[in-house]
Amino acid sequence: ISLSLSLSLSFPFFSFFLSLAGCPARCVCDEQLVVQCAGQRLAEFPAELPLATRQLILSDNGIGELPALQLNYLADLVYLDCSNNSLSELSESTFGNLRKLAYLDLSFNALARIDARTFGPLASLVMLRMTDNPGLSEIDARAFAENAALQVLDVSRNNLTVLNASALMALPALRALGLSGNPWSCDCQTEDLCLWMHVEDEGQTVCQAPAEMRGRRLSEVGMQLRSECHQGLGYWDYLFFIAIGFVIFSAGTVSAWVMGVLMVLYERYSKRKSEELDSDDEESGAARGGPSNHGNGDLTKPSMQTDLSMPECTAPISLTHTM
Repeated sequence: ISLSLSLSLSFPFFSFFLSLAGCPARCVCDEQLVVQCAGQRLAEFPAELPLATRQLILSDNGIGELPALQLNYLADLVYLDCSNNSLSELSESTFGNLRKLAYLDLSFNALARIDARTFGPLASLVMLRMTDNPGLSEIDARAFAENAALQVLDVSRNNLTVLNASALMALPALRALGLSGNPWSCDCQTEDLCLWMHVEDEGQTVCQAPAEMRGRRLSEVGMQLRSECHQGLGYWDYLFFIAIGFVIFSAGTVSAWVMGVLMVLYERYSKRKSEELDSDDEESGAARGGPSNHGNGDLTKPSMQTDLSMPECTAPISLTHTM
């Protein structure tokens, strides 16, 4: 019993030392499973990281890539700081196994775009900082579709000119948003964002273009953009109306043709029915003995002839005048 008790008591210490056995060079690993590699002039992602690492701090180095194979071994990682490095690209597999990650800092890097599934695996992500990436000009509308737990999002001081509002509306837990310092283009492409900002205002977020909008807050131009963007008809609007007109014309033509065919068939049916009724009447009259001649004015029958000739004189009439 004493042996098993001693083993059970020593097991946490054994696992702890096992997890620290691979602490990388120029990094500090402590008993809280925190690996501190900040400011060590690292050009590559550190190797031999403890598998039980919960916090990894890589800020202020020159790391240009996050290798998915090494990073995804850290299944218990909850905090990752990669700020102030040289990261230029993130793939769908970069964070593929980091389902417990709650904090991610990608500020001060060289990111250019964020694809739809880049942050998809991060179901527990609560805070995302992605500021000061001068080349970051595109964030896919579905980039945060699977980050329902996200509460803080900061994409300030990048090169964003447009951002699909649906990417933000899909975040039910969002309570803090940073959009300032971007060269926002306040036109019809950002209409939805401006209207959304009218509700979720973020103080210093202002328009950079066009010239007449420069310096105005996004929350102020939403209604103006709505009225301007829906005054005229665009190319697709005209195509839509042409398609609708063609459908209506085709339906009318087909309907008229069908009605014409039905009318002709009905007329032929009525005519044939009338002829059949007349034929039936003639047959029924013949069956009763032929047509009656009484009262029809037919004087050709012997029974109906009248002798209208004058009577013959049998003796001569005397015309002698008596004196």
